[in-house]
Amino acid sequence: MARVLKPGGRAVILEFASPRNRLFRAVYHFYFLRVLPWLGGLISQRSAYQYLPDSVLEFPDRETFKSMMEAAGFSDVRIHDLTGGIAAVHVGTRSA
Repeated sequence: MARVLKPGGRAVILEFASPRNRLFRAVYHFYFLRVLPWLGGLISQRSAYQYLPDSVLEFPDRETFKSMMEAAGFSDVRIHDLTGGIAAVHVGTRSA
């Protein structure tokens, strides 16, 4: 992304994340890992609904992803949590 943006251009990346609050994270992970695949399996193939939680848990945490963006040439990298931390917006500016 940094390669194709003009200097000063911004990349905005929306990803699922794990909530920072321990209690909310525990409830969310129970729902996301147990309930959602089970409910999805009632109407479709369970494997289709297991893929999303698996891929979300494999995605780097906020600080690691921020470091990856900085290493790729972005500056002023900021993270904005949404919906209690279930999603995060990562914003970085391409350095000159």
